[in-house]
Amino acid sequence: VQLQAFGGGLVQAGGYLRLSCAASGSFFSIHTMGWYRQAPGKQRELVATITSGGSTNSADSVKGRFTISRDNAKNTVYLQMNSLKPEDTAVYYCKAHEGSNWHAYWGQGTQVTVSS
Repeated sequence: VQLQAFGGGLVQAGGYLRLSCAASGSFFSIHTMGWYRQAPGKQRELVATITSGGSTNSADSVKGRFTISRDNAKNTVYLQMNSLKPEDTAVYYCKAHEGSNWHAYWGQGTQVTVSS
């Protein structure tokens, strides 16, 4: 499974971005997909996840601002990020679990920079 993330960039505080991550390659089924982020000097943290059935979970820091969604037919997960804050600046990674053993795959990361 290869995960390709798109949509990062530089935006002013209060602005918005939409990230997308598509899974490709040979696989049986994609289960939970999600977004994580890692700011300089900090550990990678969960942003939001979504199951194949559409159930979502998100970090308290992004609730009400970020929305995760997915298109199962396209094996793609999205992250709509509104009301961005400088503290949202990080490299954002997508993750997907695949197959009967729920093997985890990571995308290459996309940089999000929010200026104040």
